[in-house]
Amino acid sequence: MAQLYFYYSSMNAGKSTHLLQSSYNYQERGLVTAIYTAKIDDRFAKGKVASRLGIDADAFLFDEKINLFKDVDQKHQAEKIDCVLIDEAQFLSTEQVKQLTDIVDLLHIPVLAYGIRTDFLGQTFSGSAALLAWADKLVELKTICHCGRKANFVIRQDANGKAVQNGEQVEVGGNERYEPLCRAHFKQLVWL
Repeated sequence: MAQLYFYYSSMNAGKSTHLLQSSYNYQERGLVTAIYTAKIDDRFAKGKVASRLGIDADAFLFDEKINLFKDVDQKHQAEKIDCVLIDEAQFLSTEQVKQLTDIVDLLHIPVLAYGIRTDFLGQTFSGSAALLAWADKLVELKTICHCGRKANFVIRQDANGKAVQNGEQVEVGGNERYEPLCRAHFKQLVWL
């Protein structure tokens, strides 16, 4: 029975690595996966999901305009798809998460979505909020704060390494801009 999974975490918990491993597991058994990633995220290359460990895979791009159900259905009719994997799922719209539920419920294809739960101010992304509400399975991938506790928040840093306390919710970046922190350290720097 197909299900919608949401693997969530702070940054640097290995979400992309886990996605790539899951896709490989399907492919190793002769099954076909469709990997999607956010068009806005061009840190590594457009149309690529890449891990900090150095592995990557080609991916279809999504933005706010794509109807994921129609896109997957069309691809599925051309070649059977056994699993859909979504990287950077926090950038999905609420409507697109509904489309993921249709992929599961109507096409009977499992969907594994990977994303960050909250932004640099501790606010939930709309895609993440919908996935937290509607996914069949929620799986937290863990990383650690510099103090050794579980990091479940992330801060955005300015050019001087100071925590940013306002700004646009979406600003793509990696370790040079963001740092995962535990709640206590996040509160000290952002919520003051």
